[in-house]
Amino acid sequence: MFILEQRSSVKRKKRFAIRLIGIMLLLSLIVVGYCVYQYNSGLSEASNGLYKEDETVFGEFQGSEPKFGEINILLIGSDSRGEEHARSDTLMIAHYSQNTQQMKIASIMRDTYVDIPEHGKQKINAAFAFGGPELVRKTIKENFDIDINYYAVVDFEGFIKIIDLIVPNGIEVDIPYEMSHGIGMTLHPGTQVLNGEEILGYVRFRHDRLSDFGRVERQQEVVKKVLAQAVSFQTLVNMPKIIGMADPYIGTNVDTPTLLSIGKGLMTEKSRSVESIRIPVQNSYEDKTVNVGQVLSIDFDKNQQALKEFLSSNDEGAGKDEQ
Repeated sequence: MFILEQRSSVKRKKRFAIRLIGIMLLLSLIVVGYCVYQYNSGLSEASNGLYKEDETVFGEFQGSEPKFGEINILLIGSDSRGEEHARSDTLMIAHYSQNTQQMKIASIMRDTYVDIPEHGKQKINAAFAFGGPELVRKTIKENFDIDINYYAVVDFEGFIKIIDLIVPNGIEVDIPYEMSHGIGMTLHPGTQVLNGEEILGYVRFRHDRLSDFGRVERQQEVVKKVLAQAVSFQTLVNMPKIIGMADPYIGTNVDTPTLLSIGKGLMTEKSRSVESIRIPVQNSYEDKTVNVGQVLSIDFDKNQQALKEFLSSNDEGAGKDEQ
């Protein structure tokens, strides 16, 4: 009798295990199906963006494989309005640590005077026009000894679309003075909520007392505020659709698993605070006029060290919000 009861108990446990596995497989299929449906839904709603066929836009990118969970992504804002060889309007390195789930942003000033491989001394924003993301990667490696793993390029139209997708209710900023020259709109002083098109004008404006330095500060401010609002359960649920809708507007080689891993990591409490740095750092450059125009002639040793320390997860806080 006891043996029969034992056999019956074993059978019940096996049936329960089989049912549990079946339920888990079903749930997995539902989740995968939902993600595929949402992605395709987002893709169908998107217009024909400049980067709908990524592989036909840029040449081969020879970025190194990430090491020890440390990921460096080259973020390029292109001022392209359809021309083939546009300069980069914005240049950042987004550093993400899969171990600490922390995000850091390093902005490199567009007028930084550097050696561009096979093109000599130029402003760093010319590298993108000469050779796309790959030449920008080589330029950063040669001048700052930083390895880049991936890239993501977005133009003005794509920036507006993506901002409105991620933060449909806009972001709040405090505009210190009227901004209008060179941005195709007028932004009035005061605290207000801006949508995607207005945010683009806000981060592009450079005709103030801080010139391009103020523009970089506003770019970092917007990145931090967008990330802060994007980190929500609703965004996570809608992530496949957002990726699908944003896909045609971003030229990138970041694979989907890496993108989802970063997105998941950014949901943690550790990722709520984004550190930033500007290159060149304070007291490490001088304004000069050379054959390519007005440039920032920098102390490479000082800036290379500052950037390396900032991007290192072993020395948390190094260079934090250093301007």
